Parts: sequence; structure tokens; C-alpha cells
Amino acid sequence: MAGSDIVITRVGMVTAVGLSAPETAASVRAATMRFGQVDWLDRRSQPFTVAAVPDAGLPELSFEAGRTEGLGARDARLLRIGGRALAECLRGVGRGAEKPPLVLALPGPERQGSDPGRFLKLLAGQAGGLFDLARSATLAAGRAGGLMALGRAAEMIRSGRTRFAVAGGLDSYVDQPTLAALDLEKRVKSDAHLDGFIPGEGAAFLLLATPAAAAAAGLPSLAVVSEASEGFEQGHLRSKETYLGEGLATTLKALVQAAPPPRPFVSVWSSMNGESHWAKEWGVAFLRSRDAFDESCAMNHPADCFGDAGAAAGTLLAGLACLDASRGPALVYASSDDGPRASLSILPPGAN
Repeated sequence: MAGSDIVITRVGMVTAVGLSAPETAASVRAATMRFGQVDWLDRRSQPFTVAAVPDAGLPELSFEAGRTEGLGARDARLLRIGGRALAECLRGVGRGAEKPPLVLALPGPERQGSDPGRFLKLLAGQAGGLFDLARSATLAAGRAGGLMALGRAAEMIRSGRTRFAVAGGLDSYVDQPTLAALDLEKRVKSDAHLDGFIPGEGAAFLLLATPAAAAAAGLPSLAVVSEASEGFEQGHLRSKETYLGEGLATTLKALVQAAPPPRPFVSVWSSMNGESHWAKEWGVAFLRSRDAFDESCAMNHPADCFGDAGAAAGTLLAGLACLDASRGPALVYASSDDGPRASLSILPPGAN
């Protein structure tokens, strides 16, 4: 695999616990939580508790007001969050060189706002045209979407279509209609619904390259990323079929067989958000691939710190694992409400 290694060279993040990748990683290491109440009320006339990105730290929209006609409040906020994270990832990279394409994970179809193509164009404007819009694409697959985007961006490099590519994820549950819908499903964590999650928001972008391309551009190789393994849970949250946890177990088994880590995983970065539903599939997956994990393997689910970040979860998890890569091989996985599952490995540079 050494000849086809793909490395992560830059990371940009915005979450409720940090307006940059280093801030977010430090807050997660310190188990810092930033949850707070908002003015919107649930069905019991109690304020929702969410994990919101501090508004004061976000840039204003940078394009003309006429271009935002019909743009919803949530999409406008996502542009501000995503623009900051993308600028951190790409600012100063490759000036005068070919701009990298972006594969961006957005909320699933049931929560999509404006047309994805239009949103991508607006994001390019908000970020100062740092990526190649013509070669960029979006996908809507929930939490697993970020890891799927990472896999597709890496494949663009492996196939020779580009020297650099960006994988990103961007989402927010901190939106009144979204919170109201989740409240009806009894999924927002509160005194009345203990088996729920804290709605969050955020963005993460990863710049990928081959080690040679990164070195030629004067960029570091922070971590090696494996090919992504994708699967599907038939008994997902919106399905009437029995929930067996087979989707993640199969996905993880395929990953370990196709790209076994050089030594057992020392950490796991999971999209578990506090809902008990997600524990069963992890138990099934772990037991079926137990030999792939170190006895003292650390389990990380940073939604405990910055809430459930939806479609941003996959790239947030991969970015956090990348910034922690010196500890050893890490498994990153994410599970979506409506079935998609994805996993990949993050390895220290030169681990292969």
C-alpha cells in the first residue's frame, strides 16, 4: 500500500468547543463540554439545550445580498461556519498552483436546504475561491457522509485526476424547524428524554495528497488515511426491519481485511451521540473484529463535547484522529440515521 498512500496535510475545524482545529482538539482532549440553552422552546415549553458555535467567532457573509435571495437562515449560518473552517484548511496553500477539488458532505435529503450545487457555489465565494468549484461535488448521507467524502477525495488522487483534494463535512441541528422535528421524535436530550442527544453543529475539512506531492509543496504529512469501507444497516432508525447491527460489523470487517493496521488499533473515534441505539452495533462490530484492537484501546465519542454534528461528524472524527495520530493506529467510524455506515483507519506517517 505504500506506493498508494494518501496523507492528510492540513485540517480545518469549527465546533462549539473550538473555532480552529487545534482549539477543538485541545478541548476534546480536556473533555470540555459547551452546551447551553437557546430561546426556542420544546413541546413542554422548556428551552432546548444545544451545542452551538459561538456566533461572535464567525465571519459575516462575504457576498452581495442579492446572491442570497431565498437562502434560509440555517444555510446562511452553515456558509459562515464552513467558510471559516475551509479557510483554516486551505489558506496559504498552493498560491498560484492548481486549486484542489472539494468533496463535501451535507445534511441528508430529509434535512437539505437550498440546492446543493448552489450552496457549493456560495461556499466557494464565502471561502474566497480556495477550491476548484468545477471539479467539486456534494453528497448527502448523514454522519457517515464525511468519511464517504474522504474516501472519494482520496480516490481522485489515487486515480491521477488531481494532486490534491479536499474532503469536508458541514451541518447544523441548531435550527428551530430541525429541533422541533427531533422533539416530536423524542430525540433531543432533556430531563424528559434522557435517551436523546445534544444537537450540535460544525465543520471540518481535510486536505489530502500523496506524500511526494505534500513534500514538494512544503506541506507536512500529518497522518496516513486508509481507503474507506462503506456499508448499510438494513434495520436503521427509519426502517421497519429488525435492527441487528450488521451494517457496521460488515463495514469494519471489510476494512480490517482490505487494509489491516500495522498493529492493533489503539483508539476508536466514533459518531455515537448519547442515544442508546448506537451502542448495540458497536458491540457487534467490536466482537466480530476483536483481534484488530489493542487491549487498552481508547474509545472516543466527542459528541460528548460538541454535540451531534450530523454530516460534519465523519470529517471531524477523522481530523481529531489525525491530530492524535502519534499515539498509533486509530479506527474512525460513523453511522447515519437512515442506514449508511463508513469506516477507515488513520495511521501515523510512515506506519506502513
